[in-house]
Amino acid sequence: MLTRFAVPLALVLASAVASAQDNSTAQYQTPQGELTVHSGQPQPQDYGPPPPFAQLDANKRGFLTSTEADAYPPLANDFIHADANRDGKVSRAEYERWASHQ
Repeated sequence: MLTRFAVPLALVLASAVASAQDNSTAQYQTPQGELTVHSGQPQPQDYGPPPPFAQLDANKRGFLTSTEADAYPPLANDFIHADANRDGKVSRAEYERWASHQ
């Protein structure tokens, strides 16, 4: 009996997810002319592979600060996760570990 409801429910949920990801366009007539409205999620930006640690370590102290991490937005976004020991900086080992999962 559970299967009888699970399959239709799964189809409905899959359809809802798919339609939520679609971009849509609507056009409206206004007194000033036609208004076109585009809605949806932007395409994800491709930042390319993580750069070498030395390229980000601008002051060559052997660790990255959050300011240095700003040079590579995915790292800036994940800084707190890359900083495994939560000391406020990302060591070379922490960076390599983080970069290996990108």
